[in-house]
Amino acid sequence: MCLAIPSKILKIKENNIAEVDTLGVKREVSLDLMPEPVKEGDYVLIHVGYAMGKIDEKEALESIEVYKMLAEAAANEEYEIDPEKLVNEDGPLLYKPPREENE
Repeated sequence: MCLAIPSKILKIKENNIAEVDTLGVKREVSLDLMPEPVKEGDYVLIHVGYAMGKIDEKEALESIEVYKMLAEAAANEEYEIDPEKLVNEDGPLLYKPPREENE
């Protein structure tokens, strides 16, 4: 299973290399496998050092917020993730667990 965290393109360098920010970590990735053009400020999904696809900024920011919640929960065993916080007025941020019929 692969977990692709949205990364923001900070700078596009020569040889089709981009500097990206992934949850505060800066690194370089190849843009060689991108199916569409990207520019600085765009969000991309990365797999093994290659940007594989572009993601809408709104979706990227929602996903990043969920990853931060999960990281906080993992660091603090007393913190419980409320599934309702993973959903906003537009629908699930990533995934909303199914409700029991008796609820």
